[in-house]
Amino acid sequence: MHGHSFKLEVVVTGTVDPKSGLFYDHAKIAEAVRPLVDKLDHTCLNETPGLENPTLECMAKWFWDRLQASLPGLSEITLHETPRASCTYRGE
Repeated sequence: MHGHSFKLEVVVTGTVDPKSGLFYDHAKIAEAVRPLVDKLDHTCLNETPGLENPTLECMAKWFWDRLQASLPGLSEITLHETPRASCTYRGE
């Protein structure tokens, strides 16, 4: 048994509001992601429902499945295990 550190990228797309210059509140993304990260932090991933086989691919989809409803415009999840090893999932 060993641990890993991961970097999660959440990409949302949308139309920029010409008045505010924004299309998404980054705090909403952090609010949606934080409970998921907390759930996985310092746990045995294999014991997490849906992550019995915690490959990068399965983990990226796991995040997608849990974020899609709360983050309109979600367009991709990228999970990095190392600077050169990552997986991008676009809900396909």
